[in-house]
Amino acid sequence: MHVTKMTKKGQITIPAEYRKKLKSEYYLVEIKDDEIIIKPFSSPAGSLKKYARKGKNIEKILEEEKEVLGEAFVEKHKNS
Repeated sequence: MHVTKMTKKGQITIPAEYRKKLKSEYYLVEIKDDEIIIKPFSSPAGSLKKYARKGKNIEKILEEEKEVLGEAFVEKHKNS
């Protein structure tokens, strides 16, 4: 077991021997009861798969997002 300190920015260091053993660049972090659980996973792209929009390129998706955000902004400030 190792002791690690959290920085002012909320970062902690995973000891080198653990990083070498896990061989992962990405980790899932969750809290269960009063413990922090850190689990390695291979790629964030795989975990975002359920959000993918098949048949649309990124430019089209970004344009749609801009439109939705613009509409939400107008709606929020319509009666201000």
